[in-house]
Parts: sequence; C-alpha cells; structure tokens
Amino acid sequence: MRLFIPLVSLLFLTSCYESERKCSDFKTGTFEFEALSGTEVFKTKIIRNDSLEIDFFDGKSDTSSIRWINDCEYVLEKLHPKNQAEKKAILIKILTTNKNNYTFEFSEVGKTKTSKASAKKIKP
Repeated sequence: MRLFIPLVSLLFLTSCYESERKCSDFKTGTFEFEALSGTEVFKTKIIRNDSLEIDFFDGKSDTSSIRWINDCEYVLEKLHPKNQAEKKAILIKILTTNKNNYTFEFSEVGKTKTSKASAKKIKP
C-alpha cells in the first residue's frame, strides 16, 4: 500500500503534463530534416515563409503552397506536380517543439496513415 499511493500520485501528475508547443516559431525559416529509407538517410533542406515552401533534395527543388489551418497544422500542395501522386495534398501537424527542433507527423489529406519526422531550424 505504501508504494501504491506514490505510484498513483506520480501517474496522475505525469498524465496532466503536456509538452509546450511554440509552433509559431517554426512557421518561417530554413530547416533541415533527415529521413531513413531502408539503410539510406536522405537529407532535405526546406525554406518556408507564410505561403510557400521550397524543398531542396538531391540537387533538385520543389515548390509547394502552404495553407495554415492553425499555428501547428498546415496543408502543402505542390505548385507544379509532375504526376498524380504529387497532386495529393499533404497535411502536416507539429507535435512537439523545443529550441531549434520540432517533431511532426504527415499524411495525405483524408488518409489516416501517418508518418513522423523531426526537423531542425538552421536559419530564422
């Protein structure tokens, strides 16, 4: 019984904790994020302002429009899609933030399957 009360108290206190999200700090700037595909790590550089996002990957750039839903969620749509898959909009949700990094999940708009990644802000 002595262990039960402190354990329940700890559980209660940690269940009420919600990490602080300062999503507005990540609405604009230059970012890097790495994704693992199989055994390869792919690095992408992103330049974002309020309405556009330019991705630089493998020596190529791609521009998407941004529609902000709230400070922590936005929808990306490629401006010049090359195929049907690129025409699909992507929903991005910022889950957690800290000084220079944020963790986000992304999915096709209307789909339930999500993936997670982290990005680092390298320039304001």
